[in-house]
Amino acid sequence: MARRPALRLLVLVLLAVAALAQKPAPAPAAAQDVITTNSRIIPLGAAPGAYKHPNGQTLVYDVEWRLWRAGTATIRLDAAGAEEKISGSADSAGFVSLLYTVHDRFEAFFDAKTLCSRQITKTTEEGFRKRQTQVHFDYARRKAVLDEKDLKKGTAKHVENDIPACATDVLSGLFYGASLPLEPNATYTFPLNDGGKTADIKLTVEAREKIKTPAGEFNTVRVRPESLVGLVKSRGKIWIWYTDDAAHTPVQMRAKMAWGTLTFRLARWDKK
Repeated sequence: MARRPALRLLVLVLLAVAALAQKPAPAPAAAQDVITTNSRIIPLGAAPGAYKHPNGQTLVYDVEWRLWRAGTATIRLDAAGAEEKISGSADSAGFVSLLYTVHDRFEAFFDAKTLCSRQITKTTEEGFRKRQTQVHFDYARRKAVLDEKDLKKGTAKHVENDIPACATDVLSGLFYGASLPLEPNATYTFPLNDGGKTADIKLTVEAREKIKTPAGEFNTVRVRPESLVGLVKSRGKIWIWYTDDAAHTPVQMRAKMAWGTLTFRLARWDKK
């Protein structure tokens, strides 16, 4: 059935640049991390542009799936010393909530200058499942350390996977994309990790476009992230519309999959 994958995507498409949709299938025993020599995180200030972290701003999105109101997603960024703290949530609503209830909370920290992820935590309540997950990025050992508890079954798991000298995660990646120049026809490749195998994400800047959301009309630049392996490879297409200015605020996101299309439209923009 499509219900559970659809809502997994509802939860995650907002919170990632690319590795969003369904839970990835188990990797073969011989699978290797896919990191190419040109895959890297560009530190803040190293790329052209005047991007600044939008601290103190809260973005609230309405989510639609197959013309139904599917839920609400919220994301906020705040300064936390030398790091940036992202808080995110996703809640199903309406008809979709009757099929499959979702109440998820996310929190991530990344270095304000290098943009390297430090930690991401998730508390996910989806249907009859409830889990707490934490991923810590141990750059000294080049490991992403995942600890997860199944709060219904009382079980736990601990997994470690290789990471490069700097990587982003599914939540911080949205702001990493915003920090790039995003000129049409440009492409960027960077490593992303969510506690499993690290994979390359290719971000293609497609075009400038004017769009309208409940929060207003915006001049935007449309980008398409794609995983080169694993997480969303061959499972559909994802687009993000950032405002075409120095802020690069994500005002719309869309995931087109075989079972339908999810669209996130900015409904409210609470600034300082």
